[in-house]
Amino acid sequence: MQASKARRKVVPTAADGDSGDKLDQLLLSAAICNGEDLGPFVRKAFSSGHPETLLHHLRHFSKSKESEIEDVCRAHYQDFITAVDDLRSLLSDVDSLKSALSSSNSQLQSVAGPLLSSLDSFVEARHVSRNVALALDSVSTCVRLTELCSRSNLYLSNNDFYMALKCVDSIEREFLDKTPSSTLRTMLEKHIPAIRSHIEGQVKKEFGDWLVEIRIVSRNLGQLAIGQASAARQREEELRMKQRQAEEQSRLSLRDCVYALEEEDDDGLGGIGDEGNKDGYSNGGSGMLGFDLTPLYRAYHIHQTLGLEDRFKPFYFETRKLQLTSDFQVSSMTPFLESHQTFFAQIAGFFIVEDRILRTGGQLITKMEVENLWDTAVSKMCSVLEDQFSRMQTANHLLLIKDYVSLLGVTLRGYGYPVDALLDVLSKHRDKYHELLLSDCRKQIAEALNADKFEQMLMKKEYEYSMNVLSFHIQTSDIVPAFPYVAPFSSTVPDCCRIVRSFIEDSVSYMSYGGQLDFYDVVKKYLDRLLTEVLDGGLLKIINSSIHGVSQAMQVAANMAVLERACDFFFRHAAQLSGVPLRMVERSRRQFPLNKARDAAEEMLSGLLKQKVDGFMTLIENVNWMADDPPQNGNEYANEVIIYLETLVSTAQQILPVQVLKRVLQDVLSHISEMIVGALLGESVKRFNINAIMGIDVDVRLLESFAENQAPLLTEADANQLKAALIEARQLSNLLLSNHPENFLNPVIRERSYNALDYRKVVIISEKLKDQSDRLFGTFGTRGYKANPKKKSLDLLKNLKDVLLVGDGLGPNRKVAKGKAALHLLKELEGRGISSSKRRKQAPGSVGVPSSLDLEKTTNPSQSNDSPTKSSGSIPDFGVIELSGDQRADKKSSFDSAALLMLYELERQKLLVIGGGDV
Repeated sequence: MQASKARRKVVPTAADGDSGDKLDQLLLSAAICNGEDLGPFVRKAFSSGHPETLLHHLRHFSKSKESEIEDVCRAHYQDFITAVDDLRSLLSDVDSLKSALSSSNSQLQSVAGPLLSSLDSFVEARHVSRNVALALDSVSTCVRLTELCSRSNLYLSNNDFYMALKCVDSIEREFLDKTPSSTLRTMLEKHIPAIRSHIEGQVKKEFGDWLVEIRIVSRNLGQLAIGQASAARQREEELRMKQRQAEEQSRLSLRDCVYALEEEDDDGLGGIGDEGNKDGYSNGGSGMLGFDLTPLYRAYHIHQTLGLEDRFKPFYFETRKLQLTSDFQVSSMTPFLESHQTFFAQIAGFFIVEDRILRTGGQLITKMEVENLWDTAVSKMCSVLEDQFSRMQTANHLLLIKDYVSLLGVTLRGYGYPVDALLDVLSKHRDKYHELLLSDCRKQIAEALNADKFEQMLMKKEYEYSMNVLSFHIQTSDIVPAFPYVAPFSSTVPDCCRIVRSFIEDSVSYMSYGGQLDFYDVVKKYLDRLLTEVLDGGLLKIINSSIHGVSQAMQVAANMAVLERACDFFFRHAAQLSGVPLRMVERSRRQFPLNKARDAAEEMLSGLLKQKVDGFMTLIENVNWMADDPPQNGNEYANEVIIYLETLVSTAQQILPVQVLKRVLQDVLSHISEMIVGALLGESVKRFNINAIMGIDVDVRLLESFAENQAPLLTEADANQLKAALIEARQLSNLLLSNHPENFLNPVIRERSYNALDYRKVVIISEKLKDQSDRLFGTFGTRGYKANPKKKSLDLLKNLKDVLLVGDGLGPNRKVAKGKAALHLLKELEGRGISSSKRRKQAPGSVGVPSSLDLEKTTNPSQSNDSPTKSSGSIPDFGVIELSGDQRADKKSSFDSAALLMLYELERQKLLVIGGGDV
């Protein structure tokens, strides 16, 4: 159509009818030959209004094809004629063949007649033979079927269900469709399902009996398995004990000791349930408990044979899950402490059985199903433990349950079950257990302390010595003493040691096998609490409430010395039980945890001794303070005190350690020195003369001689320390007997010879001294016979009695205010014999001279404004103190800072005391 449209565009407007018709005819012919659609030609013809032209072209095309058709028909007709000729020649040949066949047939009929009669006889005989053979086969089939049925009945009567099912399957597979008897076939079709149902019912009954029996077996099995874990743990502890003994011997260098660690063979019931049967079901009746899985495997096998495997597996899983759920029930009628072993043993046995079934039962239960059961069991056990632990108020109960749960964890971990959640619950209640344990120990320690009479402990036998001394390493010598032996401590020491050791062992027992390998720090923390809070607190309470005599106080102090050695044993023992090397413990030694009780005991002993000494020191009232002649052998009070102290030392050295005795004596001697100074200072002594002071000097020498005589018992250094406890009385005696008392005002000499004296006490005591001689020290008294040339310094000393001086200062900051207040105080001191001055820093080459009693502000024009100010203080017969103030731009503030430094220096020189305010 497109060609025609293009053609029309090309054709000129001048009509050429012949050429156009010829073209349309050719196009139509080409379209018909090619099988194209003639619709365009039809539409064109009707659209142009000349359909006759199209009809004309079509008739012309058909006429042109008629000639071709005739040519084809003509060619085909010639072939047909040739074929007809061939058929006519063939017909003659067929007729000749027919006559030949007819003659051959006549001959064949005459020859084959007898043969056909023989063939008929043969066929009949063969049919008879086939019927006989069929009958024999049917009889044989019936005989075999009867035999299988009889055998199946026999198997059923013997409860051999698998073989019975095999027979039934064989009958159904081989004979049911081949049975010739319809009656027999009907009977088989009816009884085969009945037999299978009967077998299934019997197997389910046996399986149900097994489920009941396996619960009892599981409980016994769990108890046996946990018992084996306990025995293994005990053997491990014994090996560790031998190892600790070996380490201790090695640490003590006992070369003559020969030891060996032998590991015993496990001769328990190992491999629970591992001796399975060698029959088709395996694991039938193993171990001592008859761990028999035969009924289960038989039921599973039968259900597999019946084709009910997919139904039996979920049935078994759900039934066992219900059993496990029922095992979770905790009876409210029975205390959990009594039922916890049965509770956990039942669960342990359940999963031991499931582990065996998982490994030997084919695909009866999958690993994922066992893990789901275990997750459920762990969750329930954790909740039960949380609930029961929250109710328990006895540490021993917690420990018993913890030990059994840890054994459960060890047992089931050997079967591949994760037990971390259970161990986490135990760790979670660690603090509660130790708090309960501390509470129990607090009661036990209180009972032990209250029952103690604080008398030295008597041991009559060696085993008592070993039990009370050697077991805690509190002996002072490796030589076993002769018996009976009087120990330096009372019964409370071994009692408390036993309580602490039991605490350590219980703490280690709770922390052991709990999933935490390094738990020494935890044990040490609670051991510190036991010693510092419980034992130290109990000792403090008993010291403050029940100690009333010197002998009791001395015994308590001796006990503290022994407990100090015991504390070293406690930490070593905890380290040994925790598996920590002793060298690490020795390397990290800490202070004595009972130091408060020790200090309180020594303070109590010192206080009681001071009370005793005070009784003897009352004799100081009998001293003649205005004696005409000095006593040659000391005063009575000193002799009585020395006799008492010597008696005390002879008794105390039997039980008290040397250092404790030294500290107590040092405290008592210091108290005696204070009492002597206090007697001179007190109101009862109004006046005294030099003879009385000479008597006091003799008393001090006697006391010093007593201190020096302790050198054989103590050391020379310790004896010197005892002697130093009398230093205040000695220095006061030396000062009062000195020919040069003005040396006291010299800071260098005072620091060297009179550093223990308080100038205020010296002033008061010096006023009481009366001496008729012309001794230099007589000027210390206010009623001297004549003035002393050094009266100026003595008057200064007397003027330095306690007077409260207050200086106020205001400033923009704290430091400036302090400086102003210090300046005001220095002005107050001017009227008491101390002068001060200030001067600017001298220029190079100049000489600065302080101006006494000059407090006016002066300036030096040659100096810059930021040079420091120097403040000087002049004390009669003492010297000049010169200090530099801070370098400041303000001259006044620089002088104020120098005044503040001057006050501090005067306090250091013990010429004044700063207190009661903010300076």
